[in-house]
Amino acid sequence: PHDLRAVVVADAVARVLRCQGALVRVTAEGFDREWTAALDVRVDGVGPAPASPPVTVRPVPAPADPLPLERDAARWALLHPAAHDRPRIGDEHLAQREGNPLFRVRYAHARSRALTRNAADLGFAAEPGPVPDAPQELLAALGDHPRVLAAAAAHRAPDRIARHLVAVADAALPFLPTVLPRGGEKPSAAHRARLALAEAAGTVLAGGLTLLGIDAPDHL
Repeated sequence: PHDLRAVVVADAVARVLRCQGALVRVTAEGFDREWTAALDVRVDGVGPAPASPPVTVRPVPAPADPLPLERDAARWALLHPAAHDRPRIGDEHLAQREGNPLFRVRYAHARSRALTRNAADLGFAAEPGPVPDAPQELLAALGDHPRVLAAAAAHRAPDRIARHLVAVADAALPFLPTVLPRGGEKPSAAHRARLALAEAAGTVLAGGLTLLGIDAPDHL
């Protein structure tokens, strides 16, 4: 339909389906040019829906105009809730604090990138290996990533990816401070393995945000 949330959800669904190897064409009953300028959403065609469209995307419309939030916060506000839930449109999505899930996801990604830079300054790089003290929640969340992507594509539900990213970030944030050597410690195989795990978390977070059409900055 000619509705901003529907178009944003369809745009994200198309990104997810394409990452799974599908060929996708998105059409909308109507489209406003400012949506592309503000939220970077596009459709392949505009006009009446086919009599029997393969997939119809009709999430609950947003209760207010999300455009003032700008691209990343607005897209998150529209994509994080399930399609049957009414999204909240407010400044809480712009808050740079732990209570904002989008901030936690982007902060965890930025921290993982900072660890790579700091490790290079200390003269070592990531090398996969056993991490006996790795949080099981983090390992489980990373291992579940391919299944989440497949389910999000199958159910046309980008909100599954958004919620998964929050779970990865929340599991990673307590682990990240343990990655680098402390005090007079010298870099060891354990530090290289921890760094590899931190980089894996950062890669999942960056990839997921990209599928949602949201930037994953290296610095916050």
